[in-house]
Amino acid sequence: MPRRRQSPHQRRPQQSIAAGNEHAHQPFSWPRVFRRAWVSGSVASIISTLMVMGWSRRIDGATPAGTNAASQWVWDRSARRARGWSWRHTAIGYGVHHASSVFWALMYEGWRHRHPGRPLAKASVIAALAYVVDYHVVPPRLSPGFEHRIARPGMLMTYAAFALGLYLADRRRDTRR
Repeated sequence: MPRRRQSPHQRRPQQSIAAGNEHAHQPFSWPRVFRRAWVSGSVASIISTLMVMGWSRRIDGATPAGTNAASQWVWDRSARRARGWSWRHTAIGYGVHHASSVFWALMYEGWRHRHPGRPLAKASVIAALAYVVDYHVVPPRLSPGFEHRIARPGMLMTYAAFALGLYLADRRRDTRR
């Protein structure tokens, strides 16, 4: 006797996961979204920081210069001139970047949880939105600051690395299931 075709709402969770809808069986939960955002934001932060550092070294000759510039949130313009490794500039700059990465990851994870599928496209949209907000909405002092230390190609690669970080964290979670 042929099996009757099930609607997506009648499928068991395993079938939804196999179909690429990994969140379909889980009700929306802010704690879960926050946990996922912490992980994906951290991965995106690390990968994009490595990109900033690489471009800083290439363009400016000082590896931490781009990361230091992000400390302009605290130290204003002096942060843009800081070239060496320091708690004052490098650690605070990374902390600012990491916090903003987790913020954008929270948006990504909330969107992914409510509307699964196409994670790379969603990560790219979030990275593009982050760029627009960072450079066309907020005051210059609240921008990431590394635009003063890396060239335009470095900016493009940094936001692409951020999107890749969101995506890779998401893919890693899916392969572990």
